[in-house]
Amino acid sequence: MDLFRRSFEQPENLLPKDGIVKYYGAILSWESADEYFKRLLKSIDWNHDEVRIAGKRLTTKRKVAWHGDHPFAYSYSGTSKTAQAWTTELLELKSLVEEKSGETFNSCLLNLYHDGSEGMSWHSDAEKALKKNGAIGSLSLGAERKFSFKHKTTKETTSMMLEHGSFLIMQGTTQTFWQHCLPPTKKVNAPRINLTFRSFVGL
Repeated sequence: MDLFRRSFEQPENLLPKDGIVKYYGAILSWESADEYFKRLLKSIDWNHDEVRIAGKRLTTKRKVAWHGDHPFAYSYSGTSKTAQAWTTELLELKSLVEEKSGETFNSCLLNLYHDGSEGMSWHSDAEKALKKNGAIGSLSLGAERKFSFKHKTTKETTSMMLEHGSFLIMQGTTQTFWQHCLPPTKKVNAPRINLTFRSFVGL
């Protein structure tokens, strides 16, 4: 099955300007990605996320978890979380993406999408607590999903499919000039876990 999986040792920038997004394709074998998916489902303390929209606090269908080197307090979308300690699986995957990208990360925000009805609207990961222009590495496990970028000024877009065991990295001024989203879809009935490795600096 791995014979048909895409992998890029020297991926090109997928953005036309004002940022850097590189897609490495599958960096885990299908079997290894399956195993990590199962282990993360069991070992992570998943909780429903909360966001504030138009002054109202809403509970999302998707579940999240926040881990890091220290008990960082991370605030976004009107909610705050305290980082839990790294698990064995997360440290292994952190080491893998750091080796692949040449970047270093001190924290990871995980999202669990139960099926295609759950997604993420347009946003940028540009909170002050994150390193300015710092890299964000995204590892996907489970259902293949479409991932899209939209330029904040020109509104031009670009999209890609993120497959099981694949790795994408956003670097440079990507968060300043671009938004990204995970569009909901009725075509996907399986769950997906997304790990976004980040550099947290605090306030």
